[in-house]
Amino acid sequence: MNVALLSKWHVHAVDYAREATENEAISIKTVWDENEERGTQWAEELGVSYEADLNKVLDDPNIDGVIVTTATNRHKDVIIAAANHGKHIFTEKVLAFTVKECEEIIEAVEKNNVQLMVNLPRLTESFYLYAQEAVDKGLLGDITYIRCRVAHNGSVPSEENPKGWLPQHFYNKEECGGGALIDLGAHPIYLTNRLGGKVKAVSGKLNEFYNLGVDDNAVVMVEYESGAMGVIETGFLSFGSPQQLELYGTEGTLMVEWQDVRIKSKHLGNDEWLTPDLPNPISSSMEQWVQAIETGKKPAITTDDIVHLTAINEAAAISSSEGRRVQLSELGLKQEI
Repeated sequence: MNVALLSKWHVHAVDYAREATENEAISIKTVWDENEERGTQWAEELGVSYEADLNKVLDDPNIDGVIVTTATNRHKDVIIAAANHGKHIFTEKVLAFTVKECEEIIEAVEKNNVQLMVNLPRLTESFYLYAQEAVDKGLLGDITYIRCRVAHNGSVPSEENPKGWLPQHFYNKEECGGGALIDLGAHPIYLTNRLGGKVKAVSGKLNEFYNLGVDDNAVVMVEYESGAMGVIETGFLSFGSPQQLELYGTEGTLMVEWQDVRIKSKHLGNDEWLTPDLPNPISSSMEQWVQAIETGKKPAITTDDIVHLTAINEAAAISSSEGRRVQLSELGLKQEI
């Protein structure tokens, strides 16, 4: 599959180029970037051509797919254009700023019968797969509370980096749509969407601790239709903060810190914490994308995962700016979470 890389704007662009290079089914053929200097340099590093005209890239019948790592505010136009040219699309979270924009993109993807993949990497990892298995098997009973935290210190100032080590354009609200929640907060959002069930409403607080123009610390309280509650935490201000996932139920508790998993369950025969054997991780998002294109295999990462990630972000941003609880039904979701 011949692919074009569309922009090096995102910090993970280099990672995706590396993964594509290492995948025997993918051949990188060209680079396009809205910043010609950046794009030309990247193309030289990769030993491929640079094309300054996006339409020429998309018109090329030899290009089968695109890896889109533009600024998020360009996603809708670039991805719809790619779909309308019959190109398969791999991109970085989030897909778009609003549910409406996501649904417009997905409509174009479905109309043109191309494969869209948004990278939601933790849905492929062992700790999540075990947590989902524990929930599905009823090892925790009825889930009553869920908490997930993913944070780092990317905005903590230092002598070397007065605004932290994150790229400065990550504080451009027009390009990014927000800060910590829409970027790093994606991970706890899509994990809790899977594990917590249908969401009824959210209340969010997006805080600007260092006044960088976007949120650098955020908390979202989630109300599930089941009656359970949840808390999503993220931020760019925490040194040494581990990824944490906690699930509390009427018959058990599951605790995750990084990939370390502990469970205590009435169904496992005692009242002691157990360290379970974890399942193997499944194929990466990019591998799933290739498999879907080549064999028609349905990806584990779904359209619902993609749209509902944006839905929680959109509702939390409204909640924070307007100081109120936001019901998911207000967003016009064609299918509720």
